[in-house]
Amino acid sequence: MNIKRIIPCLDVRDGKVVKGINFVGIKEVGDPVECAMEYDEQGADEIVFLDINATHEGRGTMLDVVRRTVQNLTVPLTVGGGIRNVDDFHELLRAGAAKVSVNSAAIKNPELLSEAASRFGSQCVVAAIDGKKTAKDKGYNVYVNGGRIDTGLDVVKWAEEAERLGVGEILLTSMDADGTKEGFDIDMLNAVCNAVNIPVIASGGCGKLSHFIEVFQSTSVDGALAASVFHYGELTIGQIKKELKKNNLPVRTL
Repeated sequence: MNIKRIIPCLDVRDGKVVKGINFVGIKEVGDPVECAMEYDEQGADEIVFLDINATHEGRGTMLDVVRRTVQNLTVPLTVGGGIRNVDDFHELLRAGAAKVSVNSAAIKNPELLSEAASRFGSQCVVAAIDGKKTAKDKGYNVYVNGGRIDTGLDVVKWAEEAERLGVGEILLTSMDADGTKEGFDIDMLNAVCNAVNIPVIASGGCGKLSHFIEVFQSTSVDGALAASVFHYGELTIGQIKKELKKNNLPVRTL
């Protein structure tokens, strides 16, 4: 069994870490560099930055924040939001990001994934997929532009295509569960995990310690990403890893 990763996610808007519910009701919760350093000290396996308004506003990602953050981290940083082309990948990797997460631009131009994977290596390319149950509850559709636009694409089929195009990992967020603290979307995660052979990171819905245990015991995800429970001090990464070890789930310890 692979080492299970605990990954704090920092949604960043206008240089501040923010958090909402179901992608709306956004509130500021802190400074991204300070938050990232705190989670690194707690034992995070990775940190994720998502510039949540970059694509919607038609601008690039916050390179200066990335540079300042990486200087203070001992773990990999994944950055997403506002990625439009391979030059954006290049700039973020030069700024110190270990991986680049892409969502909207890959839907518009799927070959961006294969081009980036070919140029920088699959390990640097993450397909971020925001999924939501369809109106008839017969599957999940892919949304883009920060959850504003329904593409009509099936989540599982798009995950399979992303793997074919060469991505090294999938960051799968449930829009239905996001910010609700009612647990990860186990059904959607299993649907994707069963369809691909690359690592899948679970995102959206974590609200308590048992949710981390559940997602690792009930699915084959490699990592669990969360935001609110960390930002508001409800759980520490150390608490989570201690509980995972009790349940015979392999984790990296300090």
